[in-house]
Formats: sequence, structure tokens, C-alpha cells
Amino acid sequence: MADGILRVAAVQMNSRENLRENLDACRALVERARAEGAAMILLPENFAYFGPDDGRRAVAERFGNGGPIETELVQWSKATKSFIVAGGMPEASDHPERPYNTCAVFGPDGRLLARYRKIHLFDVDLADGTTLRESSKTTPGEDPIVVEIQGFKVGLSICYDLRFPELYRRLVVSGAELLVVPSAFTLHTGKDHWAVLLRARAIESQCWVVAAAQWGRHPGGRTTYGHSMIVDPWGTVAAEASDRAGVITGDVDREYLNRVRSSLPSLRHRRL
Repeated sequence: MADGILRVAAVQMNSRENLRENLDACRALVERARAEGAAMILLPENFAYFGPDDGRRAVAERFGNGGPIETELVQWSKATKSFIVAGGMPEASDHPERPYNTCAVFGPDGRLLARYRKIHLFDVDLADGTTLRESSKTTPGEDPIVVEIQGFKVGLSICYDLRFPELYRRLVVSGAELLVVPSAFTLHTGKDHWAVLLRARAIESQCWVVAAAQWGRHPGGRTTYGHSMIVDPWGTVAAEASDRAGVITGDVDREYLNRVRSSLPSLRHRRL
């Protein structure tokens, strides 16, 4: 790939409660993404497990202990020689009942390069009767994280973070050129807000945005919206997934990023 170009992929899944089946399905999609030339592969939130809370606690891992999720991620990154951004997985915390929701980045050598623990937790009563209390089962993180991937500064976030522009401004101030948003957006909110928020974050941050989503029905009656996207710094949707599991790919282009930031220098005009 030419200098200043990063081929990226967003993996869209319909994960359920069976860890082994989810990992097998994810591996196949990672291999497909690499076959399409992706050097950075973003997995959705809950890629390894999407089911009851007690099961989530049971599969939570500590990095470096050789758990099954981390072992697979290391193997995939080495086998494909790509950067794997593992969207959101349960990482054990000091609170046994409340693991972190963690986005972990692995390099082509299998090394853990960075991890971001989801800061904003989704507590809501939806109009369709769904009640979600992420804070009751998840320990929040505290620190925004930017990691370098093949020369690009990548800001990490997870799902509900998308509604908090101050996080993305912190990431941009820290040098982010590309923002990743692994998600499991509900159908109810996603159909109206998902694309609007992704485009808004791209426009105001003047960054590329790559968003990998869950899609379809999951255990417990939850339904997710899907529509994984790649959005350019002007806010144009460059790629979008259809209503099924799969992979979308695209080229993150630094020259275009710089052109947008030069032609409309709003980041330099900030006064607050």
C-alpha cells in the first residue's frame, strides 16, 4: 500500500452467547478482510460474547494470562500480519461482577499495543420496553487512548461513547487522524442516530471514522442495527454494510485528510 494510505476493514457480526462459535465466525471474517487487503481490521463490540451477564463475567480475561479470546486475537494478527482492533471484549477488573468493556489493539507480531476501557456506559429505558443498565455490569474506564497504526494516529472509542463529542475532541487534540467506533447500537436508536452521529464526529473532528457494528437479533431479545460504516473527513459515507454479517473495506487517505483540514481549518480556529 502506498505511503499515506491505510486499507481498513470493519467486521459486522451477529454474535451470540457461544464463545467458540463467535470466535470461529470472527476468524473467518478477519481472514476475508485480510484477503481484501486490509492492514487494520476493526471488530465490533461484543464480538466474542453477546449474551447474559453471568456468561460475560465468566469469559472476562486478564491480558497476558493466555485466555481464549486473547489467544485467538494474537493468532489472527500474526497469521494475517495485520493490526487487529478488538472492538469490545470483557476484561477482568478489580470488581468481579463488573468487568471492563475493553477495545484492545494487537500488532502484526501479536503484541498488545494498546487497550481502551469504555468510559461512557449505556443506562437507558427505551420506548420499545428495553431496559439496559451497562453500569450495573461494567466498570468504566477513565483514559482516552490514541495508538499509532501504520503511521496513522488512531483514537479509540466504543459504542455509547459516540454520543459524547468531548471525548473525540480530546482524541483529536492528542493527534488522532482516524477514529474507530466498534459498536452494538440498538435498532431503536441506530435507525435514527447512528449515521448522523458518525458523520458528525467525522466532520467536527476532521478525521476518518471506521465503525464496526453488531447486526440482528441476539439473546435476551436485544436487536442491533448494523450498518457498519467508513466515513471520510468531509462526512461522506465511503462504505456501508448491508443487513447481514460481513466485511466492508476502504482506504484511509492522509492526503485527503490534510486537504480537508487545510481547506476548512476549523481545528485551528478553536478558541475554547
